[in-house]
Amino acid sequence: MSDTQPARLPDREDKRTFLQKLAEFLHPGPDSAAELIETLAEAEENNIIGAESRVMLEGVIRMADMTAGEVMVPATRMDMVNIGDSYDVLMHGVIDTAHSRFPVYEGERENIIGILMAKDLLKLQRAPELNIRALLRPAVFIPETKGLNDLLRDFRGNRNHQAIVIDEFGRVAGLITIEDVLEQIVGEIEDEFDIDEDEGDIFGLADRTYRVSGDTSIDRVNDVFCVKLSAADPEDEFDTIGGLIAHEMGHVPKRGERHTIAGLDFVVLHTKGGAVKWFKVSPAADEAV
Repeated sequence: MSDTQPARLPDREDKRTFLQKLAEFLHPGPDSAAELIETLAEAEENNIIGAESRVMLEGVIRMADMTAGEVMVPATRMDMVNIGDSYDVLMHGVIDTAHSRFPVYEGERENIIGILMAKDLLKLQRAPELNIRALLRPAVFIPETKGLNDLLRDFRGNRNHQAIVIDEFGRVAGLITIEDVLEQIVGEIEDEFDIDEDEGDIFGLADRTYRVSGDTSIDRVNDVFCVKLSAADPEDEFDTIGGLIAHEMGHVPKRGERHTIAGLDFVVLHTKGGAVKWFKVSPAADEAV
């Protein structure tokens, strides 16, 4: 008689989604999304889940009923690039707006012909003979009614993390990114350097230096430090200190780099999205060794 044990059947793969597992756990469960949200609140009160988990789960539930049109940046607020602009104009716009991707149009803003990556502009510095059209990547167009769940799946499935939103008449309605979608789940994505508009943009530090945000206006820097900042070429005009210094340095500054202008020493503290978020500023004569 054989002592061979019967072969163990392989475990069947559990293909249930997280929400399906959660719903079964809560069985008989709520009959609507509103009731499910109330149940999650009760679970938090009973210390079954944490507050952050509840907020994220609520975001997932609410997102299921949301569309691209509800979350997009409206067309009137979109930062775009004109294919007909010179390299200098393009670079100024990229530095000032600090995005990593830009819709590119030709003629009129409705005629979007592709997406320009800010980092690709650096290729033009090394090979000026390149045609900027060769750097464009395909633009993705979606309807206003596209659900955020479906859009997030598309974003995860390809390398396009930005889409142009089109209205029912085929006109450009706005722009949406993967960050816009994720913020519906986790809330606004910020870092330790992000501040509210009413909190200011120049701060005094304990070592008698200053922390200055890159988007601070040049006029404000002039007033606070009693200087007169201007580009080496009088014809070049900039609105922000970050744009001016990046132009004078000839490249997008990296953390730790410094530049001296008008008797002030600017050290890059933090960058984000291809632009300087914060400088440490001190009089050049007091520069620490």
